[in-house]
Amino acid sequence: MRYRQLGTTDLKVSEVGFGVWTVATNWWGKIEEPEGINLLTKALDLGVNYFDTGDTYGEGYGEEILAKALGKHRHEVIIGTKFGYDFYTNVEREGHTERPQKWTPEFIRYACEQSLRRLNTDYIDLYQLHNPKMDAIENDELYGTLDELTIEGKILNYGFAIGPDIGWEEEGEAAISERHARAMQIIYSILEQEPTRKWFPSAEREQTGLVTRVPHASGMLDGTYNKDTVFEASDHRSHRRQVWLDNSLKKIAHLDFLMENMDSTIGQLAIKFALTGPMVASVLPNFTNIPQLEEFTATSETQDLPQEFLDRIVGLYDENFYVEDEPVEESPVAG
Repeated sequence: MRYRQLGTTDLKVSEVGFGVWTVATNWWGKIEEPEGINLLTKALDLGVNYFDTGDTYGEGYGEEILAKALGKHRHEVIIGTKFGYDFYTNVEREGHTERPQKWTPEFIRYACEQSLRRLNTDYIDLYQLHNPKMDAIENDELYGTLDELTIEGKILNYGFAIGPDIGWEEEGEAAISERHARAMQIIYSILEQEPTRKWFPSAEREQTGLVTRVPHASGMLDGTYNKDTVFEASDHRSHRRQVWLDNSLKKIAHLDFLMENMDSTIGQLAIKFALTGPMVASVLPNFTNIPQLEEFTATSETQDLPQEFLDRIVGLYDENFYVEDEPVEESPVAG
């Protein structure tokens, strides 16, 4: 495993990190707690030191399982968690619809204290605004509260986790250019290059460290799915399965040149691509089993993508892989 500095923070994170949502929710299929703990501890053994969770994952369970698995290794790991969604109030949630957000100083302090308790720690390495809209990014009082929590030592750094993938370009640019974000988490993959590519120049200018999630485009770039795949109803992809699969399979057919010329797996190549983004320090694949964990964490040891291949991938994306997409019904996911 290799490690990179996350922007101007003092955090040196593993090139491959662990997105705890896979073991804390059923969005990627149900993983029982013993299996989830095993995945987390095995990841640490394989060199992963950055574990990214959020207070809303499993309504706090994503932080609790991290404490159960890695509590005794607290000072060996870097923990990122998120805040902003009010799941403490009795608000009924339908499916994967977005929860109400709350950014008052009182709520931020309360949410921080609850995360510290669930994580069984007295500090958070990276505290991230979870899918903030422009009202939060422009809220001076919010950052005053975060500065106070930093002075108190309860958080060491704060940043942004930008999304969902609808209407987030403005938010990402503002977080970097107006709020001078020290760290920002984004979506970036061979099949989902925008709007992140638009942010790279600003991130380089501001020295904003980037963490990318979903490098395998919800499973399309890790060899898991084909046209016959059937998702469980709880899986966040189930509502758009057929059209999404059809569109994606047509696109990845144009990536055969990678497999023909590289020794790496398609899953490793997808991570390598994400790591080539300017200011990208860590990539968060979706780990659901040990073979995936072993494969993806070995990416640092694999051959880098030649520049000609990177240019070809960018060119394919610019031409939508020469595919005319069928429309997909969107369903934003808070996470």
